[in-house]
Amino acid sequence: MPVSLVHESLMYSAYFAPRGVKRLLNLGHNIAQRYLTPLDKLIGVIGEAGSGKSMLIKGMFPGLELTNDDDGINVRPLPLLENLDEDYKFGSHTYHLDIRFEMAFTQVFELAEAIRKALENGKRVIVEHFELIYPYLGINAEMLIGIGEEIIIARPTIFGPLPDDIGSIVHKSIKYRKMAHSAEEITCNMLKESYNLSPHSNIHGDVKHGFVLGFDHEPNINIGELEQKIHELYINKAVDISYVDDQHIALGDEVIFCTGPRIHVQNTKDIKNFHLIKEFRYEPLEKTYNLIGLVGCADPIDINDINKL
Repeated sequence: MPVSLVHESLMYSAYFAPRGVKRLLNLGHNIAQRYLTPLDKLIGVIGEAGSGKSMLIKGMFPGLELTNDDDGINVRPLPLLENLDEDYKFGSHTYHLDIRFEMAFTQVFELAEAIRKALENGKRVIVEHFELIYPYLGINAEMLIGIGEEIIIARPTIFGPLPDDIGSIVHKSIKYRKMAHSAEEITCNMLKESYNLSPHSNIHGDVKHGFVLGFDHEPNINIGELEQKIHELYINKAVDISYVDDQHIALGDEVIFCTGPRIHVQNTKDIKNFHLIKEFRYEPLEKTYNLIGLVGCADPIDINDINKL
Protein backbone atom coordinates (compact mmCIF):
# COMPACT_ATOMS: atom_id res chain seq x y z
CA MET A 1 0.00 0.00 0.00
CA PRO A 2 1.46 3.46 -0.87
CA VAL A 3 2.64 5.46 2.12
CA SER A 4 0.11 8.24 1.48
CA LEU A 5 -2.75 5.74 1.63
CA VAL A 6 -1.39 4.27 4.87
CA HIS A 7 -1.48 7.72 6.45
CA GLU A 8 -4.91 8.58 5.08
CA SER A 9 -6.50 5.35 6.28
CA LEU A 10 -4.76 5.09 9.66
CA MET A 11 -7.16 5.44 12.57
CA TYR A 12 -5.38 3.66 15.38
CA SER A 13 -2.35 1.40 15.77
CA ALA A 14 -1.02 -0.19 18.93
CA TYR A 15 2.26 -1.82 19.90
CA PHE A 16 3.43 -3.40 23.12
CA ALA A 17 5.51 -0.74 24.86
CA PRO A 18 9.04 -2.14 25.19
CA ARG A 19 10.95 -1.55 28.39
CA GLY A 20 14.59 -1.29 27.32
CA VAL A 21 16.16 1.92 26.01
CA LYS A 22 17.35 0.34 22.75
CA ARG A 23 13.95 -1.21 22.09
CA LEU A 24 12.21 2.13 22.70
CA LEU A 25 14.62 3.94 20.38
CA ASN A 26 14.15 1.34 17.65
CA LEU A 27 10.36 1.45 17.97
CA GLY A 28 10.44 5.26 17.81
CA HIS A 29 12.44 5.03 14.59
CA ASN A 30 9.98 2.51 13.12
CA ILE A 31 6.99 4.67 14.08
CA ALA A 32 8.54 7.68 12.34
CA GLN A 33 9.21 5.63 9.22
CA ARG A 34 5.71 4.17 9.13
CA TYR A 35 3.45 7.00 10.24
CA LEU A 36 5.22 10.38 10.19
CA THR A 37 5.09 12.56 7.07
CA PRO A 38 7.37 15.49 6.22
CA LEU A 39 4.35 17.80 6.40
CA ASP A 40 3.33 16.88 9.95
CA LYS A 41 3.81 19.94 12.16
CA LEU A 42 2.14 19.16 15.49
CA ILE A 43 2.97 15.92 17.30
CA GLY A 44 1.30 15.23 20.64
CA VAL A 45 2.80 12.75 23.10
CA ILE A 46 0.82 11.54 26.11
CA GLY A 47 2.06 9.43 29.03
CA GLU A 48 3.13 9.46 32.64
CA ALA A 49 6.61 10.43 33.83
CA GLY A 50 8.97 7.50 33.41
CA SER A 51 6.88 5.83 30.70
CA GLY A 52 9.59 6.27 28.06
CA LYS A 53 8.27 9.32 26.20
CA SER A 54 11.69 10.92 25.85
CA MET A 55 13.34 7.77 24.49
CA LEU A 56 10.55 7.29 21.97
CA ILE A 57 10.87 10.91 20.82
CA LYS A 58 14.66 10.54 20.49
CA GLY A 59 14.09 7.49 18.30
CA MET A 60 11.60 9.37 16.12
CA PHE A 61 13.66 12.55 15.86
CA PRO A 62 17.39 11.73 16.20
CA GLY A 63 19.41 14.75 17.26
CA LEU A 64 16.44 16.74 18.53
CA GLU A 65 17.29 18.74 21.65
CA LEU A 66 14.79 17.81 24.35
CA THR A 67 14.10 20.63 26.75
CA ASN A 68 13.53 18.38 29.75
CA ASP A 69 14.96 14.91 29.17
CA ASP A 70 15.16 11.85 31.41
CA ASP A 71 18.56 12.91 32.74
CA GLY A 72 17.04 16.06 34.23
CA ILE A 73 18.86 18.39 31.83
CA ASN A 74 16.61 21.41 31.50
CA VAL A 75 17.20 23.70 28.51
CA ARG A 76 16.70 27.30 29.59
CA PRO A 77 15.40 29.58 28.35
CA LEU A 78 12.87 27.50 26.45
CA PRO A 79 13.93 27.68 22.77
CA LEU A 80 10.34 27.98 21.56
CA LEU A 81 9.98 31.17 23.63
CA GLU A 82 13.55 32.42 23.22
CA ASN A 83 13.20 32.49 19.44
CA LEU A 84 9.82 34.16 19.64
CA ASP A 85 10.60 37.83 19.02
CA GLU A 86 8.14 40.56 18.13
CA ASP A 87 8.30 39.59 14.47
CA TYR A 88 7.76 35.92 15.27
CA LYS A 89 10.94 34.68 13.62
CA PHE A 90 11.98 31.17 14.54
CA GLY A 91 15.54 29.91 14.24
CA SER A 92 14.89 26.16 14.20
CA HIS A 93 12.68 23.84 12.20
CA THR A 94 11.62 21.55 15.07
CA TYR A 95 10.87 22.41 18.68
CA HIS A 96 10.17 20.29 21.74
CA LEU A 97 8.51 21.15 25.01
CA ASP A 98 7.18 19.34 28.05
CA ILE A 99 3.94 21.07 28.99
CA ARG A 100 3.74 19.68 32.53
CA PHE A 101 7.25 20.95 33.26
CA GLU A 102 6.90 24.30 31.50
CA MET A 103 3.64 25.16 33.26
CA ALA A 104 5.72 25.69 36.41
CA PHE A 105 7.50 28.61 34.74
CA THR A 106 5.23 29.99 32.03
CA GLN A 107 1.54 30.76 31.78
CA VAL A 108 -0.25 28.08 29.81
CA PHE A 109 -1.85 30.58 27.43
CA GLU A 110 1.64 31.89 26.55
CA LEU A 111 2.78 28.37 25.72
CA ALA A 112 -0.30 27.85 23.55
CA GLU A 113 0.35 31.13 21.72
CA ALA A 114 3.99 30.20 21.08
CA ILE A 115 2.93 26.83 19.64
CA ARG A 116 0.34 28.47 17.38
CA LYS A 117 2.85 31.01 16.07
CA ALA A 118 5.44 28.31 15.41
CA LEU A 119 2.89 26.32 13.43
CA GLU A 120 1.86 29.42 11.46
CA ASN A 121 5.52 29.85 10.53
CA GLY A 122 5.77 26.30 9.20
CA LYS A 123 7.68 24.89 12.17
CA ARG A 124 7.22 21.47 13.75
CA VAL A 125 6.43 21.20 17.46
CA ILE A 126 6.59 18.01 19.54
CA VAL A 127 4.58 18.43 22.74
CA GLU A 128 4.79 16.09 25.73
CA HIS A 129 1.68 15.92 27.95
CA PHE A 130 -0.27 17.27 25.00
CA GLU A 131 -3.61 16.71 26.73
CA LEU A 132 -2.78 19.55 29.15
CA ILE A 133 -2.33 22.19 26.42
CA TYR A 134 -5.10 21.06 24.08
CA PRO A 135 -7.95 22.95 25.84
CA TYR A 136 -5.98 26.20 25.43
CA LEU A 137 -4.54 25.44 22.02
CA GLY A 138 -7.78 24.36 20.38
CA ILE A 139 -5.85 22.46 17.70
CA ASN A 140 -5.55 18.69 17.73
CA ALA A 141 -2.23 17.09 16.82
CA GLU A 142 -1.68 15.60 13.38
CA MET A 143 -0.23 12.59 15.17
CA LEU A 144 -1.09 11.53 18.72
CA ILE A 145 1.16 9.05 20.52
CA GLY A 146 0.15 7.56 23.86
CA ILE A 147 2.54 5.54 25.99
CA GLY A 148 1.26 3.22 28.69
CA GLU A 149 1.33 -0.56 28.69
CA GLU A 150 0.91 -0.16 24.95
CA ILE A 151 2.07 2.53 22.55
CA ILE A 152 -0.91 3.93 20.68
CA ILE A 153 -0.51 5.86 17.42
CA ALA A 154 -3.42 7.80 15.99
CA ARG A 155 -3.90 10.40 13.27
CA PRO A 156 -6.94 12.36 14.47
CA THR A 157 -9.67 13.71 12.21
CA ILE A 158 -12.49 16.12 13.07
CA PHE A 159 -14.18 13.09 14.64
CA GLY A 160 -11.29 12.35 17.02
CA PRO A 161 -9.73 10.78 18.87
CA LEU A 162 -9.15 13.64 21.28
CA PRO A 163 -6.06 13.74 23.51
CA ASP A 164 -8.10 12.78 26.57
CA ASP A 165 -9.34 9.68 24.74
CA ILE A 166 -5.75 8.46 24.40
CA GLY A 167 -4.82 9.66 27.88
CA SER A 168 -7.66 7.76 29.54
CA ILE A 169 -6.19 4.53 28.14
CA VAL A 170 -2.48 4.99 28.74
CA HIS A 171 -2.71 6.57 32.19
CA LYS A 172 -4.66 3.57 33.45
CA SER A 173 -2.48 0.90 31.84
CA ILE A 174 1.02 2.14 32.76
CA LYS A 175 0.75 0.42 36.15
CA TYR A 176 0.71 -2.99 34.45
CA ARG A 177 3.83 -2.16 32.46
CA LYS A 178 5.67 -1.12 35.61
CA MET A 179 4.55 -4.23 37.48
CA ALA A 180 5.53 -6.48 34.57
CA HIS A 181 8.97 -4.92 34.22
CA SER A 182 9.72 -5.22 37.95
CA ALA A 183 8.48 -8.82 37.96
CA GLU A 184 10.67 -9.56 34.92
CA GLU A 185 13.81 -8.21 36.60
CA ILE A 186 13.08 -10.12 39.80
CA THR A 187 12.52 -13.32 37.83
CA CYS A 188 15.77 -12.89 35.89
CA ASN A 189 17.66 -12.24 39.11
CA MET A 190 16.15 -15.31 40.77
CA LEU A 191 17.00 -17.48 37.75
CA LYS A 192 20.59 -16.29 37.93
CA GLU A 193 21.04 -16.54 41.70
CA SER A 194 19.20 -19.81 42.35
CA TYR A 195 19.49 -21.73 39.08
CA ASN A 196 22.54 -20.23 37.33
CA LEU A 197 20.32 -19.50 34.32
CA SER A 198 20.14 -16.44 32.09
CA PRO A 199 17.54 -15.89 29.37
CA HIS A 200 18.76 -15.33 25.83
CA SER A 201 19.84 -11.69 25.68
CA ASN A 202 17.84 -11.05 22.51
CA ILE A 203 14.64 -12.77 23.64
CA HIS A 204 12.86 -10.50 26.08
CA GLY A 205 9.33 -10.10 24.81
CA ASP A 206 6.00 -8.71 25.87
CA VAL A 207 2.48 -9.96 26.34
CA LYS A 208 -0.57 -8.26 27.77
CA HIS A 209 0.07 -7.65 31.49
CA GLY A 210 3.31 -9.61 31.40
CA PHE A 211 6.67 -10.57 29.95
CA VAL A 212 8.37 -13.36 28.00
CA LEU A 213 11.85 -14.77 28.65
CA GLY A 214 13.36 -16.97 25.96
CA PHE A 215 15.89 -19.82 26.29
CA ASP A 216 17.82 -21.77 23.67
CA HIS A 217 17.15 -25.03 25.56
CA GLU A 218 14.31 -25.98 27.86
CA PRO A 219 15.52 -25.27 31.41
CA ASN A 220 15.35 -28.16 33.84
CA ILE A 221 13.58 -26.28 36.61
CA ASN A 222 10.29 -26.47 38.46
CA ILE A 223 8.36 -23.33 37.45
CA GLY A 224 6.02 -23.59 40.43
CA GLU A 225 9.02 -23.64 42.76
CA LEU A 226 10.52 -20.61 40.99
CA GLU A 227 7.27 -18.69 41.38
CA GLN A 228 7.07 -19.57 45.08
CA LYS A 229 10.64 -18.37 45.69
CA ILE A 230 9.90 -15.05 43.97
CA HIS A 231 6.89 -14.52 46.23
CA GLU A 232 8.74 -15.53 49.39
CA LEU A 233 12.00 -13.64 48.81
CA TYR A 234 10.73 -10.53 47.04
CA ILE A 235 7.02 -9.82 46.76
CA ASN A 236 5.96 -10.90 50.25
CA LYS A 237 8.95 -9.13 51.82
CA ALA A 238 8.04 -5.74 50.28
CA VAL A 239 11.50 -4.95 48.89
CA ASP A 240 12.14 -1.40 47.70
CA ILE A 241 13.03 -0.88 44.02
CA SER A 242 14.96 2.27 43.16
CA TYR A 243 16.77 3.87 40.24
CA VAL A 244 20.59 3.78 40.45
CA ASP A 245 21.73 4.88 37.00
CA ASP A 246 20.87 4.39 33.33
CA GLN A 247 21.73 0.68 33.49
CA HIS A 248 21.02 -0.38 37.07
CA ILE A 249 18.32 -0.56 39.71
CA ALA A 250 18.52 -1.47 43.38
CA LEU A 251 16.45 -4.36 44.75
CA GLY A 252 16.75 -3.51 48.39
CA ASP A 253 20.52 -3.38 48.93
CA GLU A 254 21.32 -5.39 45.79
CA VAL A 255 22.24 -3.52 42.60
CA ILE A 256 21.33 -5.33 39.37
CA PHE A 257 21.57 -4.55 35.64
CA CYS A 258 18.43 -3.18 33.98
CA THR A 259 17.85 -1.77 30.50
CA GLY A 260 14.88 0.38 31.57
CA PRO A 261 15.61 1.51 35.13
CA ARG A 262 12.91 4.20 35.30
CA ILE A 263 9.97 1.96 34.45
CA HIS A 264 9.37 0.17 37.76
CA VAL A 265 7.07 0.05 40.73
CA GLN A 266 8.56 1.50 43.92
CA ASN A 267 8.18 -1.63 46.00
CA THR A 268 7.73 -5.32 45.21
CA LYS A 269 4.46 -5.36 47.18
CA ASP A 270 3.02 -3.24 44.37
CA ILE A 271 3.33 -6.22 41.99
CA LYS A 272 -0.20 -7.61 42.11
CA ASN A 273 -1.28 -11.17 41.21
CA PHE A 274 2.10 -12.26 39.92
CA HIS A 275 2.33 -15.78 38.57
CA LEU A 276 4.21 -17.81 35.98
CA ILE A 277 2.63 -19.98 33.31
CA LYS A 278 3.51 -23.51 34.47
CA GLU A 279 4.99 -24.69 31.19
CA PHE A 280 7.67 -23.52 28.78
CA ARG A 281 6.06 -22.55 25.49
CA TYR A 282 8.09 -23.69 22.48
CA GLU A 283 8.35 -21.33 19.51
CA PRO A 284 9.17 -23.53 16.48
CA LEU A 285 10.33 -20.79 14.11
CA GLU A 286 12.78 -19.23 16.55
CA LYS A 287 13.45 -22.60 18.23
CA THR A 288 13.17 -21.09 21.68
CA TYR A 289 11.56 -22.16 24.95
CA ASN A 290 9.66 -19.30 26.54
CA LEU A 291 8.86 -18.61 30.17
CA ILE A 292 5.81 -16.34 30.55
CA GLY A 293 5.10 -14.20 33.58
CA LEU A 294 1.85 -12.34 34.23
CA VAL A 295 0.73 -9.62 36.62
CA GLY A 296 -2.59 -8.06 37.50
CA CYS A 297 -4.74 -11.02 36.45
CA ALA A 298 -6.05 -14.14 38.09
CA ASP A 299 -4.50 -17.59 37.66
CA PRO A 300 -5.35 -19.87 35.87
CA ILE A 301 -5.69 -18.32 32.44
CA ASP A 302 -6.08 -19.61 28.90
CA ILE A 303 -2.55 -19.27 27.52
CA ASN A 304 -3.90 -19.12 23.96
CA ASP A 305 -6.07 -16.12 24.82
CA ILE A 306 -3.47 -14.22 26.77
CA ASN A 307 -3.48 -10.97 24.77
CA LYS A 308 -7.21 -10.48 25.37
CA LEU A 309 -6.72 -9.86 29.08
